[in-house]
Amino acid sequence: MAGGLVALLDDVAAIARTAAASVDDIAAGAAKASAKAAGVVVDDAAVTPQFVHGAEPNRELPIIWAIAKGSLVNKLIITVAALLISQFAPWWVIPVLLIVAGSYLCFEGAEKVIEKATKKGHHDDAPAVEKGPEAEKKVIRGAITTDFILSCEIMVISLKEVMDETLLLRAAILVVVAIAITVLVYGAVALIVKMDDVGLHMTTKPRPGTQRVGHALVKGMPKLLAVISVIGTLAMLWVGGHIVLIEMHELGFHPIYEFVHGLEEPLHHVAVVGGVLAWLVNTFFSLVIGLVWGGIIAGIMHVLPFGKKH
Repeated sequence: MAGGLVALLDDVAAIARTAAASVDDIAAGAAKASAKAAGVVVDDAAVTPQFVHGAEPNRELPIIWAIAKGSLVNKLIITVAALLISQFAPWWVIPVLLIVAGSYLCFEGAEKVIEKATKKGHHDDAPAVEKGPEAEKKVIRGAITTDFILSCEIMVISLKEVMDETLLLRAAILVVVAIAITVLVYGAVALIVKMDDVGLHMTTKPRPGTQRVGHALVKGMPKLLAVISVIGTLAMLWVGGHIVLIEMHELGFHPIYEFVHGLEEPLHHVAVVGGVLAWLVNTFFSLVIGLVWGGIIAGIMHVLPFGKKH
C-alpha cells in the first residue's frame, strides 16, 4: 500500500512538473508573440478612444466593455482560422498574409501622415455626435469591425512567432495572447477615457495639491491622446515596414533586407551601445520603408474609384 501511494505521489509530482513546464512555455511564447505585435497594440489603443467621443460619461465604460467583448470574439475566431492555416496551408501562406497585414499597417500610417501634412484631417464643421441606444449600437458595430482588422494583424503576427511549437501549445499561446492583449488594450482605453473625469473629481477636493493634480489631468489628457496618436502612427509605419522587409526576404526578395542588414550588422560590434545602435538603424529604415510603401499604396487607392475618399 505504502509503495503504491509513493508511486502515485511520484506520478502526481511528474504531472505537476509537466503542467508547470507547459505553463512556463505558454507564458514565454505569449510574451514573445505579444512583443512582436506591440506596434499594432499601440495603434489599437490610440484608435479606440475616438469611438466614445461625445458619449454620455455614464455610457463610456459600457460602450468600451461591449467593444472589448466583440474584440475578444474577433481574436478567438481569427485564432481558429490562423491555426487551421498554419497546420494545413503551404509554407508561403503565412509570409504572404503577414505582408498583406504589414502593407495595411503601412497604408494606414501613411494615410495619417498625408492627412496631417495636407490638413485634411481637420474638420471644424464636424456634425454633432448622435446619442441614444441605436447610435451606441452603430458605434459599437463600427468599432468591432475596425478592431477585426487590427486583431487579424495581431494574431497573424503572433502566430508567426510560435510556428515552431506544437499545435496544442500554439493554440494555448494564441488564446493567452488574445485575452491578454484585449485586457491590456481596453483596460488602457478605459483608463484614458475616464482620466479626465477623475481629474474633474479631484478638482472638487479641499486640498490645493489634489486640485492642482486634477486640473493637470484635465488639461493634460488631450495632449496625452495626441502623443498616443503620434506614437501609434509611428508604430504602424515601423512595424508594418519591418514586417514587409522580413517577409519579402523570406519569400526570396533580398536586396532591401541585405542593404539594411549590411548597415546594421557592423554596429553590433560597438561596445556597450552596439545593440541599441543596430536597433535604431533597423527601426529607422523599417519606418522609412513603411512610409514609402504605405504612400505608394495610398496613392494607388486614391486613384482607384473605390479607394477615393469623399
